[in-house]
Amino acid sequence: MAPSVTPAPLRIAFIGGRGTVSKYSGIETYYEEVGKRLVEMGHDVTVYCRSYFTPALPKYEGMRLVRLPTFRSKHLETFVHTWLSTVHVMFGGCDIVHYHAQGPALFSFFPRLVGKKTIVTVQGQDWQRKKWGRFASFTLRLGELASARLPNRTMVVSRTLQRHYQTTYGVETTYVPNGSVLRKRVAPSQVAEWRLEPDNYILFLGRFSPEKNCHLLIEAYEKLDTSAKLVLAGGSSYTNAYVDDLRRHQSDQILFLDWVHGAALDELLTNAALFVLPSDLEGLSLALLDAMGAAVCVLTSDIPENREVIEGTGFTFQPGDATDLARMLRFLLSDARTRTVAGRNGQARVRERYLWPRIAAEIGHSYVELTDRTGVLEAYPPAEVPERAATEQVG
Repeated sequence: MAPSVTPAPLRIAFIGGRGTVSKYSGIETYYEEVGKRLVEMGHDVTVYCRSYFTPALPKYEGMRLVRLPTFRSKHLETFVHTWLSTVHVMFGGCDIVHYHAQGPALFSFFPRLVGKKTIVTVQGQDWQRKKWGRFASFTLRLGELASARLPNRTMVVSRTLQRHYQTTYGVETTYVPNGSVLRKRVAPSQVAEWRLEPDNYILFLGRFSPEKNCHLLIEAYEKLDTSAKLVLAGGSSYTNAYVDDLRRHQSDQILFLDWVHGAALDELLTNAALFVLPSDLEGLSLALLDAMGAAVCVLTSDIPENREVIEGTGFTFQPGDATDLARMLRFLLSDARTRTVAGRNGQARVRERYLWPRIAAEIGHSYVELTDRTGVLEAYPPAEVPERAATEQVG
């Protein structure tokens, strides 16, 4: 049964990410997957985009796009764009302003001055990221405090973050995790052009940032004697010495790809032998959820945020330990049956807890609750969510 539409739709604005259509991080994926489903529910969604990042379109997937300029600077880009977006939204027709990440949370009080409700979704403790210097890290720590104190409501994507906000700030947050879709195996086509063999490559997806520990994965891989290749797909929005050092390891066995999306991503994911997330800092990795939703065996660093997601369906290694990572890579590459069982269990976990339709419905209900609207949209019946989502992005 399709969900009914509320007779009192909400006007919602997303601020904090780069935009939509293109992809750079989990926030852009969140914008698209949640935003288009909120539109389907009958809500009006506006996405504030950086003009260099998002094509000049009036709408995308039913969402209205507002493109504003900013400085292309590692330290100023988000600050300037969030400020301009906040000023713009304060004078626009909007019920809820939904900020994403801790830095943009610094601005989440201003729309409240003109009667709008604000929400901040925290994807992780951004101030801990190794790419930031002392001043930027200090500013982001203020952003974490702001995310706890300034908005009407704070959302977190993991139970680990929820406990952190409770113990550190005494704040009761709303837990709404990130989501994914279920992917079926895609016949190899593009992977052959990349000179890859199905079930014979290790995959990393994400930003090439120091806290992601791509260098550790490369170090561990170079300890192996294997025909399986290592593929690192993603990149960085800024050129830096860390990325340059990573790319010096490119060879016939170690392949670097730019950001991969759509059908190419479905194919790259579903044909991988193993997905590895070696990071020492996470909130709730969308790449990890995508790998699990594709029934790919996952190996992650043993940190609370990753353990919370895989919870008996995947494998871990000691954080920062290249030798232990190499040990686990050898074990998993040598046992196809173990990988298959783990992949199926991981996909079942995503079906049970992390499908985007259910996540979007939870966010929509949180909006309605915050604004005290009547005529609330009925939740997706739990039995219907997997059936609905299983038809999406299966190649």
